[in-house]
Amino acid sequence: CNSKNNYKSCSKCNSNCDYNSKNNYKSTKSSSSALLESIENITSQVQDEHLNIATNLIVFNKTTFTNSFNADFNSSVEVDIPNSDEKRKSLTAITFFSMNIVLPPRDQVNSSTNIINGKIILIQSSDKVNNISLSYDVLNNTLDNPACVFWNFTLFNGLGGWDDQGCILVNQKNGTVSCNCNHLTSFCILMSPFVPKDPALEYITFTGIGISMASLVICLIIEAIIWKKAINNTTSYLRHVSIVNIALSLLFANIWFIVGATISNPQNQNNLSACSVVTFFIHFFYLALFFWMLALGLLLINSTVNVLSVGPSKAGMLAIGFSLGYGASLVIAAVTVAVTAPPGEYIRDNNVCWLNWDKSKALLAFVIPALLIVLINLIILATVISKLVKSKAGKNTAQDGERHILVVIAKSLAVLTPFLGLTWGLGFGTVLYCPFPSNNYLCCLCLLIQSVRSQLASISQTLRSQTGVRLYFYCICFIYISIM
Repeated sequence: CNSKNNYKSCSKCNSNCDYNSKNNYKSTKSSSSALLESIENITSQVQDEHLNIATNLIVFNKTTFTNSFNADFNSSVEVDIPNSDEKRKSLTAITFFSMNIVLPPRDQVNSSTNIINGKIILIQSSDKVNNISLSYDVLNNTLDNPACVFWNFTLFNGLGGWDDQGCILVNQKNGTVSCNCNHLTSFCILMSPFVPKDPALEYITFTGIGISMASLVICLIIEAIIWKKAINNTTSYLRHVSIVNIALSLLFANIWFIVGATISNPQNQNNLSACSVVTFFIHFFYLALFFWMLALGLLLINSTVNVLSVGPSKAGMLAIGFSLGYGASLVIAAVTVAVTAPPGEYIRDNNVCWLNWDKSKALLAFVIPALLIVLINLIILATVISKLVKSKAGKNTAQDGERHILVVIAKSLAVLTPFLGLTWGLGFGTVLYCPFPSNNYLCCLCLLIQSVRSQLASISQTLRSQTGVRLYFYCICFIYISIM
């Protein structure tokens, strides 16, 4: 079993040859594959029952076990063989520190995007082992999409390559990848700088974006219809200005999102400049959405506190709104690109058009302002509700119209703020903590529930409101739907 001429009789030898030997063995092979084969052959000739050798290039361990086996080789690969039988077996393991440089990362489909991202370990036994678990410490935490593989000498007409037959991925967590295989040979993990596209998530995403853009356009049309009737006082005017700019920010963010999704290509590094431009505008308009929500919250608290006094003029409030909505957003987006773009840490390593997280943490330039605004608006909402409850009795009729407007704004913030916060919290979770698609589907489900709830709220208001207010709540409803 340890020479080329004996490949046909491997079934009579130990199980190490089960996956690396075929009847029609080709003499032509790569030098790296020949090197690994020679090491396997030499290893099988070692007669000592217990032997440990450690060098800068390999760690050689040979031992015996009877029932089960568990060992952590050089704190980089953990091997576990569960209870099988009571036979006494020998086990040889060689951990390679530089074989990942020698062996090419080609797999069955000869992919050019895979990278060997763990120590290569050769495992042999004197008897058949059909259940072995391996846990690898990954070399590069920025890679994803792990595949548990072994070196198959017969792939590509004898050149050799990585094969996943008989091996499955068990878990990927905290920089560790766990695998399970039903045979012994030379094992490793392959990973890539991007995850494969999920057709279901792509369908949900682009369907949601289409619904979003259609809803925003309808909202803007409704605002145009009711504009003259809706701006009968300063508070109402500023409120509708905020709603229009929230809708516009979402609409332009969606447009740039589609552009980014179109040009994003992990295998194409030539569109870095275009991707950076798209990322800047996506960042800017999503920030504008939240800062206009903050402007709406400040309008609400100002109207509540200054109901009986003279507050800022209409021009002053507009200046504050546009300074927050677009000025603050522009400053944050510009500073982010100025700081992270020169060292090449602005967009993601896989050339996806969005802010980098792994290196520069540029994503925090969006997450921190968004979550702070959600928190501030929740505090404003609690304050306003408390004021309205305390002042409900004893107010004269002249103030009823203004209080009604405040109630409308309060209801708008009560729905917009928590749902926006929950939505982006889930989105942030998918970036940081979830390598699997479950959290992405949860995010989509949340958005669906959000749109259904908002439509019910809109219908409820429609049944008891006048035409102008009905149309306004329809506009709010379309903004909720657009968040999908």
